[in-house]
Amino acid sequence: MMNRRTLLGAGAGVASLAVLPVAAISATKFGVKPNLPRDQSRKLQKAIDAAIKSGGELHLPGGIYIARKLRIEAGITISGVPGLTHIVLGRPANYLLRIDGAKQVTLRGIVFDGANHPLGSEGNAAVVKAGATSGLTIEHCQIKNSRANGISLNGCSGKIIYSTVRKCATGGIYSLNAKGLEIGHNHVAEIGDNGILVWQSEKREDGTLVHNNRIEKVYGKSGGNGQYGNGVGVFRAGNVVVSGNQITDCEFSAVRNNGGDNIQITDNNCSRLNEVAIFVEFAFQGAVVSGNMIEKAGMGISITNFNDGGRLAVCANNIVRDMFGARSNPNTQAIGIAVEADTAVSGNVVENAKRAGIWLGWGKYLRDVTANGNIVRKCDIGISVSVVKGVKNVLIANNLVSGAVQSIAGMDHDKTVTADLSDPRNKPPKTFLINGNMAS
Repeated sequence: MMNRRTLLGAGAGVASLAVLPVAAISATKFGVKPNLPRDQSRKLQKAIDAAIKSGGELHLPGGIYIARKLRIEAGITISGVPGLTHIVLGRPANYLLRIDGAKQVTLRGIVFDGANHPLGSEGNAAVVKAGATSGLTIEHCQIKNSRANGISLNGCSGKIIYSTVRKCATGGIYSLNAKGLEIGHNHVAEIGDNGILVWQSEKREDGTLVHNNRIEKVYGKSGGNGQYGNGVGVFRAGNVVVSGNQITDCEFSAVRNNGGDNIQITDNNCSRLNEVAIFVEFAFQGAVVSGNMIEKAGMGISITNFNDGGRLAVCANNIVRDMFGARSNPNTQAIGIAVEADTAVSGNVVENAKRAGIWLGWGKYLRDVTANGNIVRKCDIGISVSVVKGVKNVLIANNLVSGAVQSIAGMDHDKTVTADLSDPRNKPPKTFLINGNMAS
């Protein structure tokens, strides 16, 4: 007969068969001691290897541990006391920690300090490196003082979350050929060239999620015309989502997508950018740029390079204000939103972009574009549209333009060539439809 006693007994029997977590192993059991003034790489590596073999978790008590060229080649969890456990690079090396070909590696609550020692000359040099690793988790960690990158990944999946990456000479977080990566809720600051990079070695799907990070002070020290100085840089990587980030004080862009298809750049707060705040360029197909707040940039949003196959986008519901032009680049003008091909521009509010609020096309590069239901205020030109031979299928409707010298201007590249097209007496090209706009 089944009663309460036998039922409880059966429950206990089931519980006894459950696999219980293995207790963490303290690195001190292998002779590792905090705050010693000498290198402890050999003992730390012995502790790592033992924890891998046992399938347990390695714990490092609070303190400073001097080391170099530590390696992980199988699954392990290494934990510390957040903010108190420091592994510090003691002298020049190619890396402080390297993870290769592993599965299910977790780093938690550890400060990885490059101590500004040289890290090698290769482009992916970093304090923490990982290659061909699946299920990688870096959480509640700090990576700082790198003479190269903070974190460098190649062919990895997993997540970098709730961590701080700062004072890195090259890049904060650099991912190449990701296979399912999340980069979220991190603070990336004081970076020499680029904050977060999501790259593919050839054009293909990537799928990385870059969300809810705070990115600030990206200096672009290597110069160039846009490859450096970006908060988030996407190159050739398709199906990437960049959402909900706070991005400020970058020498170039808050978000720059070069050749990545099907990108979503949504709900980011971007301010104090010295070039184009959100840049979608070159051979991309498919982009949604929506819900972003952009304030104080050289230029607001640029979705361009139809000449290289850049096409197919939605630019909607953004607020863009106080565009000042790029002091370092005369080709970057104080424009709110610029698009070229197969693009819908709707529901945006643009204010105080002195050159133009919305810029449609460049020379012959204009096709199948709508500008509908936007508000443009305090711009010399409200909406500029290319009217040279070869452009076609443009709808400009139901926009409100306030305080412009010319509400809708026909352009030949950078030169105004028509009277105000918001006046129905001034006829646009045959393949244009301009109606329902209000100018004041």
